[in-house]
Amino acid sequence: MGEKSLTVFIISIISLLGLGIVMLLSTSVFISERSDIYHDVNRQAIWLGMGIVLCAVTALIDYHFWYKSRWFWFIVSISALILCFVPPIAQPANGSSRWIGLEAFGLGFARIQPSEIAKISLIFVLAGWCSKFHERAAEIKYGFIYPIIISLIPVVLIAVETDMGTAALLICASLVLLFVSGSNKKMFIATASTSVVVLSLAVWFNPNRLERFIAFLDLEAHKTGFGLQQWRAQLAMGEGGFSGLGLGEGREKLMYMPFAHTDFIFPMIGEELGARATLSVVLIFVLILVIGVSISNSAPDRFGKLLGFGLITLISLQALLNVAVTTGCLPNKGLPLPFVSYGGSNLLFCLAAIGIILNIYRQGHEPVVDPDSKLLEGHRTLPRI
Repeated sequence: MGEKSLTVFIISIISLLGLGIVMLLSTSVFISERSDIYHDVNRQAIWLGMGIVLCAVTALIDYHFWYKSRWFWFIVSISALILCFVPPIAQPANGSSRWIGLEAFGLGFARIQPSEIAKISLIFVLAGWCSKFHERAAEIKYGFIYPIIISLIPVVLIAVETDMGTAALLICASLVLLFVSGSNKKMFIATASTSVVVLSLAVWFNPNRLERFIAFLDLEAHKTGFGLQQWRAQLAMGEGGFSGLGLGEGREKLMYMPFAHTDFIFPMIGEELGARATLSVVLIFVLILVIGVSISNSAPDRFGKLLGFGLITLISLQALLNVAVTTGCLPNKGLPLPFVSYGGSNLLFCLAAIGIILNIYRQGHEPVVDPDSKLLEGHRTLPRI
Protein backbone atom coordinates (compact mmCIF):
# COMPACT_ATOMS: atom_id res chain seq x y z
CA MET A 1 0.00 0.00 0.00
CA GLY A 2 1.41 3.40 -1.01
CA GLU A 3 1.67 6.73 0.78
CA LYS A 4 -1.34 8.11 -1.13
CA SER A 5 -3.58 5.45 0.38
CA LEU A 6 -2.23 6.26 3.84
CA THR A 7 -2.97 9.94 3.22
CA VAL A 8 -6.56 9.06 2.23
CA PHE A 9 -6.83 6.93 5.39
CA ILE A 10 -5.69 9.77 7.66
CA ILE A 11 -7.83 12.38 5.89
CA SER A 12 -10.85 10.08 6.24
CA ILE A 13 -10.36 9.86 10.00
CA ILE A 14 -9.86 13.63 10.30
CA SER A 15 -13.01 14.26 8.21
CA LEU A 16 -15.12 12.13 10.55
CA LEU A 17 -13.65 13.83 13.62
CA GLY A 18 -14.37 17.25 12.14
CA LEU A 19 -17.91 16.23 11.20
CA GLY A 20 -18.46 14.95 14.73
CA ILE A 21 -17.50 18.26 16.32
CA VAL A 22 -19.60 20.25 13.85
CA MET A 23 -22.70 18.08 14.37
CA LEU A 24 -22.19 18.13 18.13
CA LEU A 25 -22.21 21.93 18.01
CA SER A 26 -25.43 21.75 16.02
CA THR A 27 -27.27 19.22 18.19
CA SER A 28 -26.02 19.27 21.78
CA VAL A 29 -26.84 22.93 22.44
CA PHE A 30 -30.53 22.01 22.56
CA ILE A 31 -30.20 19.61 25.50
CA SER A 32 -32.61 21.17 27.99
CA GLU A 33 -30.95 20.00 31.22
CA ARG A 34 -27.62 21.67 30.39
CA SER A 35 -27.11 25.14 31.85
CA ASP A 36 -23.96 25.48 29.75
CA ILE A 37 -25.04 24.88 26.15
CA TYR A 38 -21.45 24.09 25.12
CA HIS A 39 -20.89 21.61 27.94
CA ASP A 40 -20.79 18.52 25.73
CA VAL A 41 -18.77 20.24 23.00
CA ASN A 42 -16.12 21.31 25.50
CA ARG A 43 -15.90 17.84 27.01
CA GLN A 44 -15.70 16.20 23.61
CA ALA A 45 -12.92 18.59 22.61
CA ILE A 46 -10.96 17.54 25.69
CA TRP A 47 -11.49 13.86 24.89
CA LEU A 48 -10.48 14.52 21.29
CA GLY A 49 -7.24 16.17 22.42
CA MET A 50 -6.51 13.22 24.70
CA GLY A 51 -7.37 10.81 21.89
CA ILE A 52 -4.99 12.50 19.44
CA VAL A 53 -2.18 12.29 22.00
CA LEU A 54 -2.98 8.61 22.63
CA CYS A 55 -3.08 7.97 18.89
CA ALA A 56 0.37 9.51 18.51
CA VAL A 57 1.71 7.43 21.40
CA THR A 58 0.34 4.12 20.08
CA ALA A 59 1.63 4.99 16.61
CA LEU A 60 5.14 5.25 18.06
CA ILE A 61 4.98 2.09 20.20
CA ASP A 62 6.16 -1.08 18.46
CA TYR A 63 2.99 -3.10 18.01
CA HIS A 64 4.79 -6.21 19.32
CA PHE A 65 4.49 -4.57 22.74
CA TRP A 66 0.78 -5.42 22.65
CA TYR A 67 1.64 -9.07 22.01
CA LYS A 68 3.92 -9.19 25.04
CA SER A 69 1.49 -7.38 27.33
CA ARG A 70 -1.78 -8.76 25.93
CA TRP A 71 -2.78 -10.73 29.04
CA PHE A 72 -2.05 -7.75 31.28
CA TRP A 73 -4.48 -5.55 29.34
CA PHE A 74 -7.03 -8.35 29.25
CA ILE A 75 -6.93 -8.75 33.05
CA VAL A 76 -7.13 -4.97 33.50
CA SER A 77 -10.22 -4.81 31.25
CA ILE A 78 -11.95 -7.70 33.06
CA SER A 79 -11.22 -6.06 36.41
CA ALA A 80 -12.63 -2.77 35.12
CA LEU A 81 -15.79 -4.53 33.89
CA ILE A 82 -16.30 -6.05 37.34
CA LEU A 83 -15.91 -2.59 38.90
CA CYS A 84 -19.06 -1.56 36.99
CA PHE A 85 -20.97 -3.35 39.75
CA VAL A 86 -18.89 -2.09 42.69
CA PRO A 87 -20.03 1.20 44.30
CA PRO A 88 -18.94 3.96 44.62
CA ILE A 89 -16.74 3.45 41.56
CA ALA A 90 -19.69 2.13 39.54
CA GLN A 91 -21.58 4.93 37.79
CA PRO A 92 -24.90 3.46 36.54
CA ALA A 93 -27.00 5.56 34.18
CA ASN A 94 -30.16 5.07 32.11
CA GLY A 95 -30.75 1.65 33.64
CA SER A 96 -27.32 0.30 32.65
CA SER A 97 -24.14 -0.38 34.61
CA ARG A 98 -21.68 0.47 31.84
CA TRP A 99 -19.52 3.16 33.44
CA ILE A 100 -16.98 3.55 36.19
CA GLY A 101 -15.68 6.83 37.53
CA LEU A 102 -14.50 8.88 40.46
CA GLU A 103 -17.51 11.16 40.76
CA ALA A 104 -17.87 10.18 44.42
CA PHE A 105 -14.40 11.62 44.97
CA GLY A 106 -15.14 14.91 43.21
CA LEU A 107 -13.79 13.94 39.78
CA GLY A 108 -16.94 13.90 37.66
CA PHE A 109 -15.08 14.11 34.34
CA ALA A 110 -13.08 10.93 34.98
CA ARG A 111 -15.76 8.48 33.80
CA ILE A 112 -15.10 5.75 31.25
CA GLN A 113 -16.76 2.70 29.74
CA PRO A 114 -14.64 -0.39 30.55
CA SER A 115 -16.24 -2.19 27.60
CA GLU A 116 -14.10 0.01 25.32
CA ILE A 117 -10.93 -1.26 27.01
CA ALA A 118 -12.30 -4.81 26.81
CA LYS A 119 -12.88 -4.57 23.06
CA ILE A 120 -9.34 -3.60 22.20
CA SER A 121 -7.71 -5.91 24.78
CA LEU A 122 -9.67 -8.90 23.47
CA ILE A 123 -8.34 -8.20 19.98
CA PHE A 124 -4.81 -8.21 21.46
CA VAL A 125 -5.41 -11.62 23.06
CA LEU A 126 -7.14 -13.23 20.06
CA ALA A 127 -4.53 -11.95 17.59
CA GLY A 128 -1.82 -13.24 19.88
CA TRP A 129 -3.54 -16.59 20.33
CA CYS A 130 -4.14 -17.12 16.62
CA SER A 131 -0.54 -16.18 15.75
CA LYS A 132 0.95 -18.36 18.50
CA PHE A 133 -1.15 -21.41 17.65
CA HIS A 134 -1.52 -20.83 13.91
CA GLU A 135 -0.24 -24.33 13.14
CA ARG A 136 -3.11 -25.74 15.23
CA ALA A 137 -5.78 -23.41 13.82
CA ALA A 138 -7.66 -26.27 12.18
CA GLU A 139 -7.99 -28.10 15.52
CA ILE A 140 -11.36 -27.55 17.17
CA LYS A 141 -9.92 -26.94 20.62
CA TYR A 142 -7.06 -24.56 19.87
CA GLY A 143 -8.57 -23.05 16.74
CA PHE A 144 -12.04 -22.38 18.08
CA ILE A 145 -13.19 -23.57 21.51
CA TYR A 146 -10.42 -22.04 23.65
CA PRO A 147 -10.46 -18.61 21.96
CA ILE A 148 -14.27 -18.52 22.09
CA ILE A 149 -14.20 -19.26 25.82
CA ILE A 150 -11.72 -16.40 26.25
CA SER A 151 -14.01 -14.10 24.23
CA LEU A 152 -17.06 -15.02 26.28
CA ILE A 153 -15.52 -13.73 29.52
CA PRO A 154 -15.79 -10.02 28.60
CA VAL A 155 -18.87 -10.62 26.41
CA VAL A 156 -20.88 -12.08 29.30
CA LEU A 157 -19.83 -9.30 31.67
CA ILE A 158 -20.80 -6.66 29.12
CA ALA A 159 -24.14 -8.39 28.47
CA VAL A 160 -24.88 -8.43 32.21
CA GLU A 161 -24.36 -4.66 32.18
CA THR A 162 -27.35 -4.71 29.80
CA ASP A 163 -25.15 -3.55 26.94
CA MET A 164 -26.25 -6.17 24.42
CA GLY A 165 -25.14 -4.05 21.47
CA THR A 166 -21.49 -4.01 22.51
CA ALA A 167 -21.64 -7.69 23.50
CA ALA A 168 -22.98 -8.62 20.05
CA LEU A 169 -20.36 -6.41 18.37
CA LEU A 170 -17.55 -8.06 20.30
CA ILE A 171 -18.62 -11.63 19.60
CA CYS A 172 -19.07 -10.81 15.89
CA ALA A 173 -15.61 -9.24 15.66
CA SER A 174 -14.12 -12.25 17.47
CA LEU A 175 -15.74 -14.71 15.07
CA VAL A 176 -14.58 -12.74 12.03
CA LEU A 177 -11.01 -12.68 13.37
CA LEU A 178 -11.07 -16.42 14.06
CA PHE A 179 -12.50 -17.10 10.61
CA VAL A 180 -9.75 -15.23 8.74
CA SER A 181 -7.08 -16.80 10.95
CA GLY A 182 -7.98 -20.23 9.56
CA SER A 183 -10.04 -21.68 12.41
CA ASN A 184 -12.16 -24.77 11.91
CA LYS A 185 -14.90 -23.63 9.52
CA LYS A 186 -17.42 -26.30 10.55
CA MET A 187 -17.68 -24.79 14.00
CA PHE A 188 -18.93 -21.46 12.65
CA ILE A 189 -22.25 -22.94 11.49
CA ALA A 190 -22.89 -24.46 14.91
CA THR A 191 -21.85 -21.25 16.64
CA ALA A 192 -24.08 -19.11 14.42
CA SER A 193 -27.06 -21.33 15.15
CA THR A 194 -26.32 -21.29 18.88
CA SER A 195 -25.92 -17.51 18.86
CA VAL A 196 -29.32 -17.06 17.23
CA VAL A 197 -30.94 -19.29 19.86
CA VAL A 198 -29.19 -17.52 22.75
CA LEU A 199 -30.09 -14.10 21.37
CA SER A 200 -33.72 -15.16 20.89
CA LEU A 201 -33.92 -16.40 24.47
CA ALA A 202 -32.26 -13.22 25.76
CA VAL A 203 -34.92 -11.17 23.96
CA TRP A 204 -37.84 -13.42 24.91
CA PHE A 205 -37.12 -13.50 28.64
CA ASN A 206 -36.36 -9.79 28.97
CA PRO A 207 -39.53 -7.66 28.75
CA ASN A 208 -37.62 -4.51 27.81
CA ARG A 209 -35.76 -6.19 24.93
CA LEU A 210 -38.91 -7.98 23.78
CA GLU A 211 -40.84 -4.71 23.59
CA ARG A 212 -37.98 -3.10 21.69
CA PHE A 213 -37.98 -5.96 19.17
CA ILE A 214 -41.78 -5.78 18.74
CA ALA A 215 -41.49 -2.01 18.24
CA PHE A 216 -38.80 -2.56 15.60
CA LEU A 217 -41.20 -4.73 13.60
CA ASP A 218 -43.74 -1.88 13.43
CA LEU A 219 -42.20 1.50 14.24
CA GLU A 220 -45.33 3.42 13.20
CA ALA A 221 -47.47 1.60 15.76
CA HIS A 222 -44.93 2.20 18.53
CA LYS A 223 -43.82 5.71 17.61
CA THR A 224 -44.64 7.07 21.07
CA GLY A 225 -42.96 4.20 22.91
CA PHE A 226 -39.97 1.97 22.23
CA GLY A 227 -40.04 2.80 18.54
CA LEU A 228 -39.73 6.55 19.11
CA GLN A 229 -36.03 6.98 18.33
CA GLN A 230 -36.01 4.94 15.14
CA TRP A 231 -39.29 6.44 13.93
CA ARG A 232 -38.02 9.99 14.49
CA ALA A 233 -34.76 9.01 12.81
CA GLN A 234 -36.63 7.96 9.68
CA LEU A 235 -38.53 11.26 9.74
CA ALA A 236 -35.24 13.14 10.01
CA MET A 237 -33.73 11.30 7.04
CA GLY A 238 -36.87 11.90 5.01
CA GLU A 239 -37.02 15.61 5.87
CA GLY A 240 -33.39 16.06 4.87
CA GLY A 241 -33.82 14.53 1.41
CA PHE A 242 -30.75 14.67 -0.80
CA SER A 243 -29.41 18.13 0.00
CA GLY A 244 -30.59 18.56 3.62
CA LEU A 245 -32.33 21.39 5.46
CA GLY A 246 -29.03 23.17 6.12
CA LEU A 247 -26.49 22.99 8.92
CA GLY A 248 -28.15 23.93 12.19
CA GLU A 249 -31.64 23.89 10.64
CA GLY A 250 -32.67 20.41 11.78
CA ARG A 251 -35.95 20.07 13.68
CA GLU A 252 -35.69 16.63 15.27
CA LYS A 253 -32.97 17.75 17.69
CA LEU A 254 -35.43 20.24 19.25
CA MET A 255 -36.44 17.80 22.00
CA TYR A 256 -38.07 15.37 19.56
CA MET A 257 -35.16 12.96 19.08
CA PRO A 258 -33.72 11.48 22.30
CA PHE A 259 -29.91 11.24 22.35
CA ALA A 260 -29.61 13.00 19.00
CA HIS A 261 -25.95 13.85 19.64
CA THR A 262 -24.87 10.33 20.65
CA ASP A 263 -26.18 7.08 19.18
CA PHE A 264 -28.52 8.79 16.68
CA ILE A 265 -26.26 11.47 15.24
CA PHE A 266 -26.30 9.77 11.82
CA PRO A 267 -29.96 10.74 11.11
CA MET A 268 -29.15 14.28 12.26
CA ILE A 269 -26.47 14.40 9.57
CA GLY A 270 -29.07 13.23 7.06
CA GLU A 271 -31.60 15.84 8.15
CA GLU A 272 -29.26 18.82 8.09
CA LEU A 273 -26.76 17.87 5.37
CA GLY A 274 -28.81 15.42 3.33
CA ALA A 275 -28.30 12.01 1.77
CA ARG A 276 -25.16 13.22 0.01
CA ALA A 277 -23.55 13.64 3.45
CA THR A 278 -24.77 10.32 4.89
CA LEU A 279 -23.65 8.47 1.76
CA SER A 280 -20.28 10.21 2.03
CA VAL A 281 -19.98 9.04 5.64
CA VAL A 282 -20.69 5.46 4.56
CA LEU A 283 -18.12 5.79 1.74
CA ILE A 284 -15.53 7.10 4.19
CA PHE A 285 -16.01 4.10 6.46
CA VAL A 286 -15.69 1.80 3.44
CA LEU A 287 -12.39 3.52 2.56
CA ILE A 288 -11.19 3.15 6.15
CA LEU A 289 -12.04 -0.55 6.06
CA VAL A 290 -10.40 -1.24 2.69
CA ILE A 291 -7.24 0.74 3.44
CA GLY A 292 -7.08 -0.64 6.99
CA VAL A 293 -7.23 -4.20 5.70
CA SER A 294 -4.53 -3.35 3.16
CA ILE A 295 -2.31 -1.95 5.92
CA SER A 296 -2.89 -5.07 8.00
CA ASN A 297 -1.96 -7.27 5.07
CA SER A 298 1.36 -5.42 4.74
CA ALA A 299 2.40 -6.28 8.31
CA PRO A 300 5.69 -8.19 8.52
CA ASP A 301 4.29 -11.00 10.70
CA ARG A 302 1.12 -12.91 11.44
CA PHE A 303 0.38 -11.10 14.71
CA GLY A 304 0.54 -7.71 12.98
CA LYS A 305 -1.79 -8.86 10.23
CA LEU A 306 -4.38 -10.24 12.67
CA LEU A 307 -4.05 -7.31 15.09
CA GLY A 308 -4.62 -4.71 12.37
CA PHE A 309 -7.45 -6.68 10.80
CA GLY A 310 -9.14 -7.20 14.16
CA LEU A 311 -9.00 -3.52 15.11
CA ILE A 312 -10.24 -2.23 11.76
CA THR A 313 -13.01 -4.86 11.78
CA LEU A 314 -14.09 -3.72 15.23
CA ILE A 315 -14.39 -0.09 14.12
CA SER A 316 -16.10 -0.95 10.81
CA LEU A 317 -18.60 -3.36 12.37
CA GLN A 318 -19.56 -0.75 14.95
CA ALA A 319 -20.15 1.81 12.20
CA LEU A 320 -22.22 -0.72 10.24
CA LEU A 321 -24.38 -1.59 13.26
CA ASN A 322 -24.93 2.08 14.13
CA VAL A 323 -26.02 2.94 10.59
CA ALA A 324 -28.25 -0.17 10.45
CA VAL A 325 -29.95 0.72 13.75
CA THR A 326 -30.47 4.41 12.99
CA THR A 327 -31.94 3.63 9.57
CA GLY A 328 -34.35 1.05 11.01
CA CYS A 329 -32.64 -2.04 9.57
CA LEU A 330 -31.86 -3.55 13.00
CA PRO A 331 -33.51 -3.30 16.44
CA ASN A 332 -32.41 -0.38 18.57
CA LYS A 333 -29.07 -0.83 20.34
CA GLY A 334 -26.90 1.77 22.00
CA LEU A 335 -23.80 1.89 19.81
CA PRO A 336 -22.13 5.21 18.91
CA LEU A 337 -20.93 6.06 15.42
CA PRO A 338 -17.10 5.86 15.61
CA PHE A 339 -15.27 9.23 15.53
CA VAL A 340 -18.58 11.11 15.13
CA SER A 341 -20.92 10.45 18.07
CA TYR A 342 -20.49 12.15 21.42
CA GLY A 343 -18.69 9.90 23.90
CA GLY A 344 -15.18 10.13 25.27
CA SER A 345 -14.39 6.47 25.92
CA ASN A 346 -15.26 5.27 22.44
CA LEU A 347 -13.43 8.17 20.79
CA LEU A 348 -10.35 7.59 22.94
CA PHE A 349 -10.01 3.89 22.15
CA CYS A 350 -10.92 4.24 18.48
CA LEU A 351 -8.05 6.71 18.08
CA ALA A 352 -5.77 4.38 20.06
CA ALA A 353 -6.66 1.61 17.59
CA ILE A 354 -5.89 3.91 14.65
CA GLY A 355 -2.49 4.66 16.18
CA ILE A 356 -1.70 0.95 16.40
CA ILE A 357 -2.71 0.49 12.76
CA LEU A 358 -0.41 3.37 11.78
CA ASN A 359 2.45 1.65 13.61
CA ILE A 360 1.71 -1.54 11.67
CA TYR A 361 1.93 0.52 8.48
CA ARG A 362 5.30 1.99 9.52
CA GLN A 363 6.79 -1.41 10.29
CA GLY A 364 5.22 -3.03 7.24
CA HIS A 365 7.01 -0.55 5.00
CA GLU A 366 10.39 -0.79 6.64
CA PRO A 367 12.81 -3.23 5.01
CA VAL A 368 12.82 -6.65 6.65
CA VAL A 369 16.42 -7.67 6.14
CA ASP A 370 18.47 -10.77 6.58
CA PRO A 371 20.56 -10.25 9.75
CA ASP A 372 23.45 -12.08 8.02
CA SER A 373 23.44 -9.67 5.09
CA LYS A 374 26.46 -7.37 5.09
CA LEU A 375 25.07 -5.19 2.32
CA LEU A 376 22.23 -3.96 4.53
CA GLU A 377 24.16 -3.92 7.76
CA GLY A 378 22.86 -1.36 10.22
CA HIS A 379 19.19 -1.73 9.26
CA ARG A 380 16.90 -2.99 12.01
CA THR A 381 15.44 -6.45 11.56
CA LEU A 382 11.80 -6.62 12.55
CA PRO A 383 10.96 -9.27 15.14
CA ARG A 384 8.59 -12.00 14.06
CA ILE A 385 6.08 -13.74 16.22
